[in-house]
Amino acid sequence: MTQIDYFFATMSPYCYLASTRLEDIAARHGATITYKPIAILALLPRTGGQALADRHESRRAYRLQELRRQAAKWGMPLNLKPAFFPANPAPSCYAIIAAAATGADVGPLVHAFCRAVWAEDRDIADDAVVRDILTGHGFDPKLADSGMLAGAETYGANLEEAVARGVFGTPTYLVGDEMFWGQDRLEDLDLYLSGKL
Repeated sequence: MTQIDYFFATMSPYCYLASTRLEDIAARHGATITYKPIAILALLPRTGGQALADRHESRRAYRLQELRRQAAKWGMPLNLKPAFFPANPAPSCYAIIAAAATGADVGPLVHAFCRAVWAEDRDIADDAVVRDILTGHGFDPKLADSGMLAGAETYGANLEEAVARGVFGTPTYLVGDEMFWGQDRLEDLDLYLSGKL
């Protein structure tokens, strides 16, 4: 069975805009998804990137245009200036890692955390918000506490794996050594899994 390794950041608007298209593609091809949350602000300087605040104004301005267009294209609500951005994404990522360890499907949970930032103006660094999102998706809210140590270790290991495998941004989808970066490359991932690329 084909495995897709999905490196993502819960604070990334592009991960939010990816919505459930990855899950749809995986289901169509009988592929499995391994969800790997990473600390994007730690990844960028290690791979030649820059944090948003350090980018030239022209790049920041283009980003806003692109986000607006992509949100309209996919019919998704998007706040270009979310109330809690940036925020510490670690609590949400630890919760996702703990939820994944139960063997349950965490795809909807990942989307819920991204949506919380970009469409609901919620603070994913807030323990109460993390617990509420866990509960809303059928998980024990105590996972936010009990999974912290393992979550922190896995979160760090995911970052090292991302760097070692050439990941430089999010979202990134890897099938073996074949890499697809950006929500706008999901169509190419679909074609690749279909044997057309």
